[in-house]
Amino acid sequence: MGSNFVWTPELIDDAQPRYLALVDAIAAAIERGELKVGERLPPQRRLAWKLGLNPSTTQQAYREAAARHLVAGEVGRGTYVLAGSKEATLFRLKQHDRHSSLIDLSTNVPVADPHPHDLQHSLQALLQADDLNLLDHYLDHDQLLLARLHGARWLAQRGLTLGADDLLLCGGAQQGLACVLQSLCQPGEAVMVEALTAPGIKAACRQLRLPVHGVALDHQGLRPDELDRVARASGARVLVTTPTLHNPTGACMGDSRRQAIAEVVKRHGLRVIEDDVYGALSERAPLYPLLDGQGILVSSLSKTVAAGLRLGWIAAPASVLEHIDPHARATHWPVSPLNLRIACQWIANGTAARRLAWQREEIGERWRLARRVFGEAMRAQDEPSPHVWVNTPGPAEALVGACRARGVEMVPASVFAVGGDEVRAVRISLSAATSRAQLKQGLDVVRAVLGELAGK
Repeated sequence: MGSNFVWTPELIDDAQPRYLALVDAIAAAIERGELKVGERLPPQRRLAWKLGLNPSTTQQAYREAAARHLVAGEVGRGTYVLAGSKEATLFRLKQHDRHSSLIDLSTNVPVADPHPHDLQHSLQALLQADDLNLLDHYLDHDQLLLARLHGARWLAQRGLTLGADDLLLCGGAQQGLACVLQSLCQPGEAVMVEALTAPGIKAACRQLRLPVHGVALDHQGLRPDELDRVARASGARVLVTTPTLHNPTGACMGDSRRQAIAEVVKRHGLRVIEDDVYGALSERAPLYPLLDGQGILVSSLSKTVAAGLRLGWIAAPASVLEHIDPHARATHWPVSPLNLRIACQWIANGTAARRLAWQREEIGERWRLARRVFGEAMRAQDEPSPHVWVNTPGPAEALVGACRARGVEMVPASVFAVGGDEVRAVRISLSAATSRAQLKQGLDVVRAVLGELAGK
C-alpha cells in the first residue's frame, strides 16, 4: 500500500451502535491484512466525514479499539495498528502459511507420516469400542500400569529388560528430563553436559538454575579423559548425555567408548541421565546397562514414531524412581489419556514398530543423500542420523543468514554450544523436509553457499 492509501471501511448495517460497527471493521481489516501493524488509521474527523458519521462516533470507536489493544494513539502523530492484538497475530499466522515454500532443515521431527491413516484407524477403533469418556477422568492405576508395561515392551528393543516398577511415565522426554534434574539437583548445583548439547537440555538446566559444565567431544561423543577432568574440576555429580545419535553432531559411542565412560562414571560415583530419544533409530545399545544402577534413561515416541504422541518413560532402578517421584504422580500429570491409549494401542498391534522401521529406512536414505552432497564437509558419522553436522569456512551465522535469504533454514552451532568458544559448524536436520526431492533442493543451496563463502 502506498503512502496515499486511506483506509475506508464498509460498516455492516446491523442493530449495534455505529461506533461498535466501526471497531469490528477495524478488527476485521487487521485480521485480513488490509490494515498492517504500524499503519496509521485515517484521522477521526476525516473518517467521520467519509462515512457520514458524527465525529464523536469515530472518536468513541477509536477509544474502544484502543481499549481492545487493536490500536494506539499518540498526540500529534495519529492512531496506529498494534502488533500484539489477536487480529494481527492471526494475520501473521496466515502469512506464514502462505510462505510454506521455505525448506526446513532446522527442526528435528520424524519424517512426515508415511501412513496417514494410522491415527484415523485408531480413533475409529475407540469409537467402535464405545470408549467415549477418555477425557472425563484422570488416568487411573490400571491405565498407568498398562502404559508402563507397554513402555517396558517398547524399550526391550533397545536391549533393556525392564519391569513395570522400573519405569515412570512422562509427557515426553523433555518433561522427563526436567523432572529428573529437579529431583537430583539443588539450585546452583553444577551439572555436566556435552560441550555441544541439545537446546532442551540447556533450557532445563537454565530454568532450574543449574550451572552447566561442558565436556569435550570427538567423533564418538563424550571423551572419557575430559569427563574425568571436568568431574574433578567442577565437583559435579550429575551428567546429562546423549550417547546414541548425539544431538547435534549425530555421533554414536562405540562399545569400547561406552565402557570407558562407564568406568569414569563409577570412579567418580556420578549419576548419569541418558537422553535416548533417538536411540531406537540405531542398532547401538544404550549406556544404561553398563552403569550398575547409576544411570537413568529417558526416552519417548516423539522422535521415532510421531512428534505429537507426547508419551515417554523414565527408566531406573525402583529405588531411584522413588526418589524422583515418591508418589508416582508428578511425572505423569501432563500425559493425555487419549495419547496414552493410542500409544499403547500402536505398541501392542505393531503400528509403532512399523512406523519406526519406515523412519529408519527413510532416514538412512536421506543421510546417504547428505553425504553425497557434502562429502568431507560433513562430520564423519558411523550410522545414519536424522541430523548432520557440517563445518563452515567462517562464522556459522554467516552461512545460516545467507541460506535463510535463499529460503533454507538451519541451526548454527552457537545454539548448542556450552561456553564462549566459537564453533564453526551448523546442524542440518534431514527429516523435516517434505520429501527427498525437497531435501536435495535445500542441501544443494547449502552446498552452493558454502562454496561461495569458502571462496571469499
